[in-house]
Amino acid sequence: MYPTLDPIIIQIGPLALRWYGVLMMAGILAASWVAARYVARKGEDPNTLWDMLFWVLIPGLIGARLYYVFVQSPRGPNGLDRYLANPLEILQIWEGGLHIFGGFLFGAAALLLYARANKLNTPVYLDGVALGLPLGQAIARNANFINQELYGPPTTLPWGLRIDDVHRIEPYNLERYPEATRFHPLFLYEVIWSALGFALLLWVSRRFAARLRDGDLALLYLIWYPLGRFFIEFLRTDSWFFPGTPFNVVHLIAAIVIVAALSALIVRHRRIVDVEPETLPLEA
Repeated sequence: MYPTLDPIIIQIGPLALRWYGVLMMAGILAASWVAARYVARKGEDPNTLWDMLFWVLIPGLIGARLYYVFVQSPRGPNGLDRYLANPLEILQIWEGGLHIFGGFLFGAAALLLYARANKLNTPVYLDGVALGLPLGQAIARNANFINQELYGPPTTLPWGLRIDDVHRIEPYNLERYPEATRFHPLFLYEVIWSALGFALLLWVSRRFAARLRDGDLALLYLIWYPLGRFFIEFLRTDSWFFPGTPFNVVHLIAAIVIVAALSALIVRHRRIVDVEPETLPLEA
């Protein structure tokens, strides 16, 4: 497997249209369309979701970039040190380097503030976004393929990804690993996991519509996606890990989110039945 597309679709002077931006926007629009249809089915105005998009998208992108730069990027000259020495590179998101956990944090905060300011039924909008997100992720993750990023260690599996030397990070340069070396396509694993998540949430939203409470789909997403990401992170080669361990910050956050969301889901659906003892007739 090898990306044959040029990352730049068309360039006029300093302006360039890149696949990274196109696929990101396609994923955002697809997720928003699904979310809008869902809130409409729940009796809300779908136009409100499109109005919300701008106010959530900008903080989400800022959070995704800041998280990648200051938390996810490896320590050293090819990671955090490079950004600190050249702060303007932090703004160059078209080169790649967005982390969805930072997008979640900033985007969710913006959504909650917007919903509160406009007196919206917040759980319904959270469910709509949660339903659309995995579809958007499945689309947008393909940008990593074109940019030759988000790959794991070498593999002999038939779907291994070829990476050009210019995109390889230490210690996977050509001096140690020949051109024929293939790497785990982590972007593909996320595409598959996200697509399965979208199909699962869509099925649950229809099959169990009568039993779901508003906010349940959001909790299910917060279980599904972090669970897959927890295991994928073990194959990351571009992350900062806790010294002497195979774990990084994502593992910690994912575990906390999974436990919290699962606990909340269980508590919400726990039924406590108080059974009063029967009053037996007195025998004469």
